[in-house]
Amino acid sequence: MRIVNGFLISSNHWPLAGSVGLNTNILEINIINLGVVLAVLFYFGKGVLSNLLNNRKRTILSTIRDAEERYEEATEKLKQARSRLQQAKGKAEDIRSNGLAQMEKEKQDLIDAADGDSKRLEESKNYTIRFEEQRAIEQVRQEVSRLALERALESLKNRLNIELQSRMIDYHIGLFRAMEKLID
Repeated sequence: MRIVNGFLISSNHWPLAGSVGLNTNILEINIINLGVVLAVLFYFGKGVLSNLLNNRKRTILSTIRDAEERYEEATEKLKQARSRLQQAKGKAEDIRSNGLAQMEKEKQDLIDAADGDSKRLEESKNYTIRFEEQRAIEQVRQEVSRLALERALESLKNRLNIELQSRMIDYHIGLFRAMEKLID
């Protein structure tokens, strides 16, 4: 503060263009030099500083625009990705529902096939049972016929004597001859 007051006080004592000379006061010279340098810098540096600031402003604006464009691109890509995700979810749901439907169909087909096999086995079993029953009945019939024939033969043996046998033989021979005549 003393320096500034000293400068102002000493400026009152300056002579008005009376003499041009060399000022040896370092403080006064530095302030004047500083003022001249600042004025020159302000005058010539104004354009440079303005250009630097304008370039910086353009760079910042360009960076902001690029960032906004990238943001828009990223937003669009995100929308597309979400859309593809929804499509994939839809396809997955379709595949799952088709799989479940196919599984139910195959399950029903297996049940139907098992029912068909069961019915065929039941029919085969019933056929086998009927066949075995018929065979058993036929065997019983044959056995009954055999036994009846044996009893009849036994009964005939007991009843037949030689005379009755020769009459029966003659009778049957006569039947055979009559049949031969009919055939010829």
